[in-house]
Amino acid sequence: MTVMKRLTREKAIAALRAKLLTLVDEDHSICEVATERGIFCGGFAQWTFHELKKQYPTIVRSRPRITPQRLRDLANRWQLARSAVLDRELACDAQMCEGKLQTCKGWDAFDDQQLAHFHQDLCGEEVEIR
Repeated sequence: MTVMKRLTREKAIAALRAKLLTLVDEDHSICEVATERGIFCGGFAQWTFHELKKQYPTIVRSRPRITPQRLRDLANRWQLARSAVLDRELACDAQMCEGKLQTCKGWDAFDDQQLAHFHQDLCGEEVEIR
């Protein structure tokens, strides 16, 4: 009988963070990478165009005819800029500090079961989060 490895929520997030950091760079937020690769939360693709516009009202307000691709591009830049301003390497971490500028709930958007699923997908190891 195989015993499943147990991780605390904090350790699971730390492992996911380490893996996700290998996928991003100064031009590509985890939101964009997740969108393009169909991994993790799905990034910008988790929302319809209408929903995405609601997530980024500041961008949309001055661009009423924005296209979906242009909005995703500017949202990626927004996430990169906010991460830099807040000195956080991942948008997931920056979102945890955002308050009224929050576009998603960051790590708080995921329950333990979702984190375990992401851990298996991204880190290749089945875990139980406690």
